[in-house]
Amino acid sequence: MSILFISDVHLSTKSPYITDGFLRFLSYRAVRAKALYILGDLFETWLGDDDYNLLHISIAKALKALNQRRISCYFIHGNHDFLLGQRYARACGMTLLSSNQVLKLASGKKIIILHGDILCANDNSYQLFRKFLRHIIVQRLFLSLPLSIRSRIFSAIRSCCLQHTKYKSKKKLNINLKIATDMLIQNHADIMIHGHTHQPAIHKIYRSKKNVFRIIVLGCWNKYGSMIEVNEKNNDILFTEFPLYEIKKY
Repeated sequence: MSILFISDVHLSTKSPYITDGFLRFLSYRAVRAKALYILGDLFETWLGDDDYNLLHISIAKALKALNQRRISCYFIHGNHDFLLGQRYARACGMTLLSSNQVLKLASGKKIIILHGDILCANDNSYQLFRKFLRHIIVQRLFLSLPLSIRSRIFSAIRSCCLQHTKYKSKKKLNINLKIATDMLIQNHADIMIHGHTHQPAIHKIYRSKKNVFRIIVLGCWNKYGSMIEVNEKNNDILFTEFPLYEIKKY
């Protein structure tokens, strides 16, 4: 059985076709896996576990169904849903992980997994803002506010961020490959999987003829879903993009 990795689904009530595609993915593809790792930004917006709407309920039920089939589900926070907490995780039957993890496969091969925004180290303003938002006191103050006020604050922040991003260079928006490579070396791993940038790619970094690092970037779910499948038996890694409306046939 294989291990699946996805990221940047960005579920929203404004994009029901993505929700339908994701639910089909869980029913027809993830159900045959050993484990599913969600590497952040499962939701476009997460204002707190008390914002329990119909979308959140339907996704929780679908993920819980995987859990009941003994298919493990793990979640790493993204920059859109970093407030997702233990309450909702329990409803989904999924385990929350820290910002980056090192997986050791049965073969002994190590894979680093993370959302990917911490790799965008060239964007100093974003990293400072990220550090501020992730501070436990800031989060507690935000979550203590009424849901309607949280929604207004989030909308204002998002509008400013979208406007600011328009003027950022590609260098700032992309990952710093040196930092990614250093992380691989420090953890004695040769594969990294992440999302965040919405630029699906496989970067190969040659240290020698026999020593090659692979940094695999998951794509954003829109008309197509994006998935990485790792087969533990033979260490095969398959990077797939598939039409959301054809998942049943996949």
